[in-house]
Amino acid sequence: MNELNDILMPKLGLTMTEGTISEWSIAPGDRVSPGDLLFVVETDKVATEITAEAEGELREVVVPVGETVPVGTVVGRWTGPGQGVPQDEEVQDESPAEASADPQLNTPVAKAVDETRVIATPLARRLAREHGLELVGLTGSGPRGRIKAEDVRAAAQAGASNTGAVQPQPDTAPTDSGQSIPASAMAQAMARRMVEAKQQVPHFYLAAEAEVTELLDLRGQLNAQEGYDKLTLNDMVLVAVVRALEVTPEHNRIFLDNQIVQFQEVDVGMAVSTDRGLLAPVIKDLAGCNVDEIAGRAHSLQQQVVEGSVRREDMQGGAITVSNAGMFNVSYMTPIINPPQSAILGVGSIREVFRPDDNGQPELRREMGLVLAADHRLHDGAGALVFLNRIIDALQQPHQLLRSRALLRRG
Repeated sequence: MNELNDILMPKLGLTMTEGTISEWSIAPGDRVSPGDLLFVVETDKVATEITAEAEGELREVVVPVGETVPVGTVVGRWTGPGQGVPQDEEVQDESPAEASADPQLNTPVAKAVDETRVIATPLARRLAREHGLELVGLTGSGPRGRIKAEDVRAAAQAGASNTGAVQPQPDTAPTDSGQSIPASAMAQAMARRMVEAKQQVPHFYLAAEAEVTELLDLRGQLNAQEGYDKLTLNDMVLVAVVRALEVTPEHNRIFLDNQIVQFQEVDVGMAVSTDRGLLAPVIKDLAGCNVDEIAGRAHSLQQQVVEGSVRREDMQGGAITVSNAGMFNVSYMTPIINPPQSAILGVGSIREVFRPDDNGQPELRREMGLVLAADHRLHDGAGALVFLNRIIDALQQPHQLLRSRALLRRG
């Protein structure tokens, strides 16, 4: 008897809870060799190719293209190695609520009729527990009736815990004024992640300005030197954040699974705009690096993101991201923290303004607007102010950007 084994949705990162099948490269009946592409998984951060580890034949596609399922869900079955599921024998799901969306995959059929299979997102399940609601009977508005967080919220508001009365409009319903355009799997994942981030992370914001006349002068001097790559203002901001993290390690931590995780290395994310949306790769191990090293790594990583060749591990880690909107003539921006990170720095454009000098006379200044968003579970206002002021000091006294970590600590 041929033995079929499960192909599971892999866990591709510390915080990954679900993934979307964006492509099956093989069909049932196709044979593969080690290294051959099986399927592509999209998360809110990146698309990842999943390859075969051994020879085998795909027998069944359980999760079709476009469907989002939790980590560990059976997405297909093949004759290659894996968790053995003998063909034509009963398949017992330890967690039926988190398994495949197709109830016919459970055998025998007679038993499946008595079992209740509820397909819901992880956030919907958590909200249902918080509101004391039963998912059984709720009508989901997602693909194949999947219950989403907004369905649970609507049920909670209506006081419906065991009825099917809540029926939100389908995602693809046309409007009177236009045509609905299906969102890509990555766009859907990013949208879910941003909603969850805003709802689950208690943000607070601090806004300030940095006087950057000396910074612009220093950047001009450095860029005038032969044999070096040109530095951008974003490079200088990244270096300022690195210098601040080097001397305030209490801000190089995150809140994850009800625990505080302290990072030893200094990693900083940067927002990069692509045709697939806004992505935030993380530049790794920057402690003690000079301006040119940090800028070089940033430029290289940005190019990989734009080309779509960035590695999965470069989309993870770090406690803070820099999001720069200055090129769009935006004075300030209040960004959303990218979980599980604990902070994000929004950078605005440089404005020329008159401020009174020490003698009360108007003085022309060039100021950059900064907004720091921080996770209140980890940081309080006083500590975040210290961290933001460290960044501002480095920008306003830009020669600090060229100093080593040891010199900064002595200062």
